[in-house]
Amino acid sequence: MKKQQRVLQLVLSVVFLCVLCSMTALAAEEEAAQPVMYATFWALIPPVVAIALALITKEVYSSLFVGILVGGLFFSGFSFEGTVTHVFQDGYLSVLSDSYNVGILIFLVILGIIVSLMNKAGGSAAFGRWASDKITSRAGAQLATIALGVLIFIDDYFNCLTVGSVMRPVTDKHKISRAKLAYLIDATAAPVCIIAPISSWAAAVTGFVEGEDGLALFISAIPYNFYALLTILMMVILALTSIDYGPMAIHERNAREKDDLFTTPGRPYANVTGVDNIGRGSVIDLILPILALIFCCVIGMIYTGGFFEGADFVTAFSNSDASQGLAMGSFFGLVFTILFYLVRRVMRFEECMSCVPEGFKAMVPAILILSFAWTLKAMTDSLGAAEYVASIMETCAGGLMNLLPAIIFLVGCGLAFATGTSWGTFGILIPIVVAVFANSNHTLMTISISACMAGAVCGDHCSPISDTTIMASAGAQCDHVNHVSTQLPYALTVAAISFVTYIVAGFTQSAWISLPVGIFLTVGVLLLLRNRMPADTISQ
Repeated sequence: MKKQQRVLQLVLSVVFLCVLCSMTALAAEEEAAQPVMYATFWALIPPVVAIALALITKEVYSSLFVGILVGGLFFSGFSFEGTVTHVFQDGYLSVLSDSYNVGILIFLVILGIIVSLMNKAGGSAAFGRWASDKITSRAGAQLATIALGVLIFIDDYFNCLTVGSVMRPVTDKHKISRAKLAYLIDATAAPVCIIAPISSWAAAVTGFVEGEDGLALFISAIPYNFYALLTILMMVILALTSIDYGPMAIHERNAREKDDLFTTPGRPYANVTGVDNIGRGSVIDLILPILALIFCCVIGMIYTGGFFEGADFVTAFSNSDASQGLAMGSFFGLVFTILFYLVRRVMRFEECMSCVPEGFKAMVPAILILSFAWTLKAMTDSLGAAEYVASIMETCAGGLMNLLPAIIFLVGCGLAFATGTSWGTFGILIPIVVAVFANSNHTLMTISISACMAGAVCGDHCSPISDTTIMASAGAQCDHVNHVSTQLPYALTVAAISFVTYIVAGFTQSAWISLPVGIFLTVGVLLLLRNRMPADTISQ
């Protein structure tokens, strides 16, 4: 039955493309340098198509490709040649030759190799055995995952992959589903980075604030970053009370009762070398390489920011190139790990080198999805999605000023969800907010900038094409669509509460009033869900 449905989907797709291509003759003469659909609602259709197909078909690669194809068709005016040229030349080839993107891919591959080394050396298994004596409950395993995610606040990519590699043996031991682990990783990656003054995200935000003290504004906006703060609170409550609802409850029940960590047939990491390879290592063979990796990545980031040329630490971090810094830092972390294992004689040089292709293979799903997601973003950018959203925001700015933070939050959610990028959302919305509130209400500007950041993180958190969401799936070694579908109800719950809280903040203009309201609503909604949900859909 499933094969028949897929064949039907394929046939319909081919028919759809043939109909579109048949319009080439009509559109070719009208094709101009700027597409007809530029900076219109149609600019947001390609990512919407990709996201909808991914959630419906549970197949992410083809869904992203269809979204890319739709974007290419829109840009070229349904010209066959123009579509092919735009998709490959301005899409795949462009994003895969971009130095920033290449740096992230290098970082991904090196992280995969280091994780493979730690597994083969026995460091991960030893840490799992040690942690099983210290962490004796499912709640403890979840809280430890959250705590580690909070501690690694430097960068969300680094957070996702490091927390996943360290905590996966522990959560597996306590029968926590990979979907739940992916949620905990994702919900402590961007939300923690966006409230940490020393992080790559803080550097990005401060760079978009012109004419203001960016770092001071970022720090003053932290108490108003309701989505990030309430997401962390929600995770702690979920861990302590064992509340799970929606698809996540099914995954957790299967993990707890059937030892099935995946639930669905989608197991892209099932054959990846795991911690069953005990090796000769001990806990230090995991802890020290991780610490060295953190140290090297921090040094790499501040190096790119000019720290060794006289800039102070905060300035260097603000001016850092995260991609280049993480790539260089992870390389030196890899060199240290190999030398460390050779000196301790827990692995031979040949064994270390065999981990290189293993680590690369482990990251292939994440690399593929990232490449597709970046290309889809390139299609969306070429259609003027940023200009369309900016025009909407400028129109809204003249309305009710007190409701503007809530409106900005919604717009940020939608834009980040459709494009899969938080930083791109910052770049579009923050300059508009600064222009609207310049020389007027500084407090409302702070709240609105925080709403922009919160909305961007929320949309990024929900989006299947977000690089952070993809990294979280890779870190947890969880099927990507499973991660998205199980996380979405949780993210939407906090988003709805944050929206209400921003309405309160817009009128009270006080974090001392609005933040407690948000905390009260979060606790109340979770307790209400626990009482209202059927017993068989809530973890006990």
